[in-house]
Amino acid sequence: MASSQVDQLCINTIRTLSMDAVQKAKSGHPGLPMGAASMAYVLWTQHLRHSPANPYWHNRDRFILSAGHGCMLLYSLLHLTGYDLSLDDIKNFRQWESKTPGHPESHIPGVETTTGPLGQGFANGVGMAIAQKFLAARYNRPDYPVVDYRIYAIVSDGDLMEGVASEAASLAGHLKLDNLIYLYDDNHISIDGPTDLAFTEDRKKRFEAYGWHVQTVENGNDLDALQESLHKAEQATGQPRIIMVRTHIGFGSPNKQDTSEAHGSPLGEDEVKLTKKSLGWDPEKSFFVPDEALKVFRKAVDNGKTEEEKWLKILEGYKKKFPELAAELEKVRKGDYGEEWKKALPTFSDAMATREASGKVLAAIAPHLPTLIGGSADLTPSNNTFVKGSEEFQPGKYHGRYLRFGVREHAMGSLLNGMALTDGIIPYGGTFLIFSEYMRPPLRLASIMNVRPILVYTHDSIGLGEDGPTHQPIEQLASLRAIPNLTLIRPADANETVVAWRVAIEHRTGPVALALTRQKLPIIDRTKYASAENLVRGAYVLAENAAKPNLILIGTGSEVQHVIAAYEQLSGEGVKARVVSMPSWELFEHQSPEYRESVLPSGVKKRLAVEAGVPMGWSAYVGDEGFVLGIKKFGASAPAEVLMKQYGFTAANVVARAKKMLET
Repeated sequence: MASSQVDQLCINTIRTLSMDAVQKAKSGHPGLPMGAASMAYVLWTQHLRHSPANPYWHNRDRFILSAGHGCMLLYSLLHLTGYDLSLDDIKNFRQWESKTPGHPESHIPGVETTTGPLGQGFANGVGMAIAQKFLAARYNRPDYPVVDYRIYAIVSDGDLMEGVASEAASLAGHLKLDNLIYLYDDNHISIDGPTDLAFTEDRKKRFEAYGWHVQTVENGNDLDALQESLHKAEQATGQPRIIMVRTHIGFGSPNKQDTSEAHGSPLGEDEVKLTKKSLGWDPEKSFFVPDEALKVFRKAVDNGKTEEEKWLKILEGYKKKFPELAAELEKVRKGDYGEEWKKALPTFSDAMATREASGKVLAAIAPHLPTLIGGSADLTPSNNTFVKGSEEFQPGKYHGRYLRFGVREHAMGSLLNGMALTDGIIPYGGTFLIFSEYMRPPLRLASIMNVRPILVYTHDSIGLGEDGPTHQPIEQLASLRAIPNLTLIRPADANETVVAWRVAIEHRTGPVALALTRQKLPIIDRTKYASAENLVRGAYVLAENAAKPNLILIGTGSEVQHVIAAYEQLSGEGVKARVVSMPSWELFEHQSPEYRESVLPSGVKKRLAVEAGVPMGWSAYVGDEGFVLGIKKFGASAPAEVLMKQYGFTAANVVARAKKMLET
């Protein structure tokens, strides 16, 4: 497609809209939209299959702007191609309750994932590609490609510098994900200045080593070269593809092109006018969209409807020929998993580690949840995440439901987010709780996006034993609870673990993290104590010997056993006590004030919480007169039973602490 006057008009419309929005907001990044406008134009008008009238069409191609700081590029494209994003929305860039926030957010129609923290969008795309390959392998049939889309992205120098992109790119190459096509905005500029201040490796060779199909476009404004490279990328098979496009940040700006000044701040009123003049634009016009350009962009509306109609015809035939598969696909996309998986949930009577119980639950429910797919970051035997008999997701075996993420916890979290953003997929991933530290960026973004990956975190305390302080989580429970919209569940025994998995599958708003033990825990006698079903409420009265207790003992996870034993001893000595199992603060906070008061009555001031982690946050539940038996230092290397005794997590110490409280 040789560059025409109309093409240049369209490309410059993207540039000027982006410049004007940033300038009006007096905040933002104008440089990337100006430099990447040509490649975005070719992609969005010639290659991307999307439907502005139906942004959530199942078979749309996904587009990710991983370089989220350049979000005005995406907002301009969404407005111009006919999405529900008006010119007034563009003018309201970065303002309160705006539909055009400072980085792309997934709740905006047409924005596939929330990006900004660099590398995350890159890795989300790999997760989306895994999900697409899996769904296609399970549901597609010859002549009926009902799951047939690609994942495109524009990625930046910053994305490639971040370690998570390296992890994700390595796995994508291994998995031969040829539904990925990335355009690398190689503009040589970062916030600090030229990228060669810190970034000089041969990126082409790097991606070739990962197993990617690599092309180079020397001039990012050469529409023919861009068109040809995209065609080649779409025809290539057996490898993810990346096109390295040499661009110029702030293209057209007489004084700020190819400088870091175009990266993170407005060009300035005078420079905007000079830039418009250099682009052949009227410098006095702001937010100007020429009718001729809009006509070209808005073809996307009819083109999208045509593509969607073609797909609907295929889907109609698919439903007639494969009614059971079609019905299953429709249900899982709606999040309707039926009831059989719940009926399959086991009940346990033997002592076991909660990680072991988790594995048994997975084995029981997986046959009834066809789109439950996940794995471990190279800790499969420890995390108990493998379902016996499952096939692995590998090249040529994309129907497999077990993923080998390798030692890539950060990428695993980001890939799970990309999978969770795909309708119908229930993704899970396992590692040690201590290594949740590697996953904080994707955990936070999952919480922001309100998507539900399930995190299986085992070895949840000093109870893991001899590995010592480097592997023993101390502050991690508190740090996970600090993330808004993340639900953490630390079950007290195998049967609470069963209910925890049920909650995780049914949850719809934000990530769910299961904190599970390495060491065996006794089964709580539910004929004597309250049902494990109460876990759904976050905290519940497990046992009590008086209608009006004067002492409440609160425990989570492996420490509940010691709380129960202490309660029994105190009861025998005439103490009016109550035991509360509190596996999830977040679930508890969602209960009514009346229920929370019934569990932790405000009139009972003597409260003792017991948890093998830092006490941070527990004051909200124990109050000023309460006490937290926790840990305020790092762990040590020794057998689990020795550590628990040395750190005071015994029934005897709970009793001693309780009596001391009652004396005051």
